[in-house]
Amino acid sequence: MPRLRRRHRSVLTAAAVASLALTLGACGSDSTSDAAAPPASTADGTVVVGAVSNGAAEQTSIAVSEVAAIRAELPKAIADKGELSIGLGFLPAGSPPIGYVGTDQKTLTGSEPDLGRLVAAVLGLKPVFHNATWDNLFVGLDSGKSDVGFSNITDTEQRKEHYDFACYRKDNLGFEVRKDDTWNFGGDYRNLAGRTVAVGSGTNQEKILLTWQRQLKAEGKKLTVKYFQEANSTYLALSSRKIDAYFAPNPSVAYHVTTTAGTPNATRSAGTFSGAGASLQGLICATAKKDSGLAKPLADAINHLIAGGQYRTWLAAWNLSNEGLPSSQINPPGLPVTNS
Repeated sequence: MPRLRRRHRSVLTAAAVASLALTLGACGSDSTSDAAAPPASTADGTVVVGAVSNGAAEQTSIAVSEVAAIRAELPKAIADKGELSIGLGFLPAGSPPIGYVGTDQKTLTGSEPDLGRLVAAVLGLKPVFHNATWDNLFVGLDSGKSDVGFSNITDTEQRKEHYDFACYRKDNLGFEVRKDDTWNFGGDYRNLAGRTVAVGSGTNQEKILLTWQRQLKAEGKKLTVKYFQEANSTYLALSSRKIDAYFAPNPSVAYHVTTTAGTPNATRSAGTFSGAGASLQGLICATAKKDSGLAKPLADAINHLIAGGQYRTWLAAWNLSNEGLPSSQINPPGLPVTNS
């Protein structure tokens, strides 16, 4: 788990910390959110996504209703209790835009809880959230406290020994540049020649960037890699043109692009790259205990949302459209054990 944990933590930027200053008092060592969260569906058959997001998302009402045929696939115990227990791993401070406590200091908001609400609505279940630390998220899945995890969990072959996956989003890294910069990554490391790029130390994206640096050096070209203590310093260097780009988890890039739009320091995404490397597209998945019987109804619910357009609307609300998938697959190829 160490690789994902480093990447999961890096989604939280220093800028995000400032925006969440009023919300941290709502976080403990482990919490259950029920009344604090918007219902899976309202009386008129809608789910609200992007609620109380502090500007990280565009609040949007999405029409979604129970699908009886998919609900019929649920394990009887879950159907009978009428609830979907959703595990989150966003304590102590949250990780915008994927999961954090909203501006009302109680609602769990973010792209991950919102997808959980949409899936629960398709299944005709009430979503009940259990927010914990990253490690305790998996303890909750193992113990049965949580039925499913929606928490930016990467599909890995090692995790498949204990869990089943229904994928719903690409696991991408992203390049962030000044809005007036016309450079784009284009999926080719050679386009980094002559650029100065900042990256977090000890992260998966650093490993990838340093590999590209060595490849360019062998070709007689230069890529300069810079490190900063925290995100505010990185973004100051970007706005002052001391660096050309910042290579970070794509959701954190999306968050910063959204929150700086219309300001003198506005940025944009200049392209993405799979967090699993060049040979495999990394995937983020709904995660359930192995052989629990939940993988198929979860995947079918996600595919229903994809076909109906609600999935596209959810991604757009959180500025994550560049991580969309054409369909949800059950237990697709994951990160190899040697790189997990």
